[in-house]
Amino acid sequence: MSDAKHSSPIEIADPSSLNEQAAAALVIAGALVAVADRRVSPVERDEVIRFIRDRGLAPHVDDEKLLAMFDTLAERLEEPDFANVVIDTLRPVANMPLSAHLMELSERVAAADEDVHPHEVQAIKLLRLLTLALPRAKQVAPGKGRTAHHTAAEE
Repeated sequence: MSDAKHSSPIEIADPSSLNEQAAAALVIAGALVAVADRRVSPVERDEVIRFIRDRGLAPHVDDEKLLAMFDTLAERLEEPDFANVVIDTLRPVANMPLSAHLMELSERVAAADEDVHPHEVQAIKLLRLLTLALPRAKQVAPGKGRTAHHTAAEE
């Protein structure tokens, strides 16, 4: 069982790396749909990587890192705090124009195993709501990270 105090669902080597944060957001969208029916198919996992590669969305993140992200996030999404995992992963990239990609990816993952489960449809709807309603990331001035963190946590 995972630690409830675990603040980040994945370990990003460079937290300021928008490339890795965008990759994590894409992977969480695919993983959310993949775990929704309680059986992650290898074809769903492969679809996430193929989608990201075909569109050149995370060119600086290699396939091994993407696969590790997927496995880690899929495991975390089986925990009771899965919604926090999704929100914490999407929040850093809320200002990026990724929502269309997130939605297309989630739909492709649902269809990848040729069996769209009703829970996968619910996961897609949840993702759509989150991408529309997620608070936008705030710019943090140098030296004010602690204050901004407390402000963001209070929202």
